[in-house]
Amino acid sequence: MAQNGSYFNFTDKVAIVTGGSTGIGRATAFQFARHGARVVIGDVNPEGRETVETIKREGGTALFVETDVRDAQQVQQLVAAAVETYGGLHFAFNNAGILPAAALLADVDEAAFDQVLAVDLKGVFLAMKYEIQYMLGAGGGAIVNNASIAGMIADPGISPYVAAKHAVIGLSKAAAIEYASQGIRINALAPGLVETNMTRHWFEDDNIRTRLLANTPIGRAARPEEIADMVLFLCSDSASFAAGQVFVVDGGYTAC
Repeated sequence: MAQNGSYFNFTDKVAIVTGGSTGIGRATAFQFARHGARVVIGDVNPEGRETVETIKREGGTALFVETDVRDAQQVQQLVAAAVETYGGLHFAFNNAGILPAAALLADVDEAAFDQVLAVDLKGVFLAMKYEIQYMLGAGGGAIVNNASIAGMIADPGISPYVAAKHAVIGLSKAAAIEYASQGIRINALAPGLVETNMTRHWFEDDNIRTRLLANTPIGRAARPEEIADMVLFLCSDSASFAAGQVFVVDGGYTAC
């Protein structure tokens, strides 16, 4: 499945993608596989099996491991499956996340707040914890955490998501300075508006869609593949001096 003459070459490398069943995660899993990597998808969504089958039909190598990123044992088992099945772990894209139902902060249900932080923040913490434990003994690796521009600015109605994504950026920076000297590069990714199943309801609301696009100078939403390409760049040798940073891919949204 590796593309001849490609800018990226991940032949014989192993990549974990959490939340790889749909959206940005699915596109990233495809891109890793198309550039030679052996891909392990961790997700609670069983559509990950279809993603794996598609990768295999295209000649790639992939494995689906049903994983709830809120559960430490399941995350540990995900990393173990990658190592035991393919012999190592070189890259990780910690992407699993959820959006809360729209509500102003005073109206947010406590359980909904806890759920968003458990998936979007604790899930990234647990993934990094076990990925780093392996990488420390294996000579290093590269980790990209999906933070969203909601980790840099705020939009109304999604305060739990904004809180979690701000924390993901802080967690990424903290881990980056702790482990950069040991060969583990950790960065955060901040996508803007991307057309996925998770954001579909925004596009179906004329007012929200108009506001978001009006504030995006490029004038459109990103395709998941455009975000996936940045993940691959950050995992590649071309980004060998990039650590502890937030890479914004938002069509100019945060520049306004």
